Amino acid sequence: MSDLSAAFVRLHARLTPVAFVPEVRLHQADEPIGLWELTEGEFRSAQPPPFWAFAWAGGQALARYVTDHPELVAGRRVLDLASGSGLVAIAAARGGAASVRAVEVDERAVAAVALNAEANGVRVDAELGDILDGDAGGAEVVLAGDVFYSEAMARRMLRFLLRAARSGARVLVGDPGRAFLPRERFHELAAYEVPVPEALESVRVKHTTVWELDPAPPGAAR
Repeated sequence: MSDLSAAFVRLHARLTPVAFVPEVRLHQADEPIGLWELTEGEFRSAQPPPFWAFAWAGGQALARYVTDHPELVAGRRVLDLASGSGLVAIAAARGGAASVRAVEVDERAVAAVALNAEANGVRVDAELGDILDGDAGGAEVVLAGDVFYSEAMARRMLRFLLRAARSGARVLVGDPGRAFLPRERFHELAAYEVPVPEALESVRVKHTTVWELDPAPPGAAR
């Protein structure tokens, strides 16, 4: 975590409870559009938009599920993909995971994950990098919130998650009805009505589902 990235997170996001998972506090932007415009303007860089500054619906639902079902992660090695703020990773750590690895491609997100984990009194190993062409590194549980937002990302993400599932990991995703989720590859575990920033989603609540990946091809005999 660079000092500059950590300072940026502290300056532009305030530590507050998550709407649907109030057990967890995150550095969140008070005014989403203002921060988004800032990172596209004066502070423009090659880094992705500030996804780390908001509690997205998929991550909130997945974190809620993990919080309510700690047996999913207790004593297990957990990987949180596209971790953003680290919400899901923190929920897993609070649930008693043996280890939690949170991976992000955005340096500021890595800083946010580290700061948020510290604020919640848990250990999360925040890592900068794109691992989607590799494997899950021995993770026993793989978690991913709101990752099927584009066709290109969905293709890469599904290939990675299938490799993880076929190596024996349980793979759960949280998704608020994004267009590119391949629903035929998943079965539903839970569904929630999740509060979201209206400025980002154009609604105040998103119907959001927690899914588990089935590693077998659709229609395959069980």
